[in-house]
Amino acid sequence: MIEINSYTTVKRRERVPHEIFATYWRDVHGPLCSRLPGLGLYIQHHFSRSQDAHLWPLADGVKQIADYELDGGVEIGFTSAANQQQFQQASPLLFSDEQNMFDETLAYDLPEGSVTRVNRLGDEIYNGADHHDRIHVHFSPRAGLAQLHDYLANELAEVLASAPEVQKLCLHLTTPFINDNQHPPSPNVEHFAHAARAELAIMEIAFESPLARRRFFDSEVFKATLAGQARHVAELKAFAVSGLYTYVRDGKLTTAGLRGSRAAGLIDYLGAINQQAPEVEHLLLKGVL
Repeated sequence: MIEINSYTTVKRRERVPHEIFATYWRDVHGPLCSRLPGLGLYIQHHFSRSQDAHLWPLADGVKQIADYELDGGVEIGFTSAANQQQFQQASPLLFSDEQNMFDETLAYDLPEGSVTRVNRLGDEIYNGADHHDRIHVHFSPRAGLAQLHDYLANELAEVLASAPEVQKLCLHLTTPFINDNQHPPSPNVEHFAHAARAELAIMEIAFESPLARRRFFDSEVFKATLAGQARHVAELKAFAVSGLYTYVRDGKLTTAGLRGSRAAGLIDYLGAINQQAPEVEHLLLKGVL
């Protein structure tokens, strides 16, 4: 069971083309991170900057977080503090790689973990382009982070999770990000949060399609939440998910974690069950039969 959780926002280097960035993150950086000892959970959420402009309606008085563009979010988890320490001791190998594609990373602690309220997608070890309409919404508080967390967990999430249109709802309720220069020593990678990003609450929500999402937003059920959103949310920004890639789940490498995301996709597409035989995976992991 995951006891220690974090959610990290990532932004690519602007001069690295998006396709190169996404492929490197999935197939080079991903397997490297997956192999580090102690890791219990590792999921990459890739974002699209070109999705439609109606990802989340703004309630009266709520603004969009300015100058905020991301290319992904990362879930990292550990089953114990000892496992987290083991990972951290080996992580300089990982941090030295971040400069190759990341311009900025911000890691937010999740003291309550990632809390899934409903999931009808069966995406626990999903690897590939996201065929549902999934978004991550980043909320910045109006009155205080604790009040925002309470509102999201006990009011808004209750309404959304009970709606049949919502296929998945997961909350990542973060602690404030502190700009203390004590974050992972990734050379040439920024770790600074401006005011609207220092305190965030993050929601992952999925619908069957963009049409289903837009119809739900036009419903009386959703419109009834807007007044509460206005009271508790000062700013927000929604990001469309283009792909979901699971590398480690319950402390075990997935095929993507062992082989890279695209290789895992090919194995799945061709039904190459021999590639998942224990002796093959042992050879690839250990280098010996």
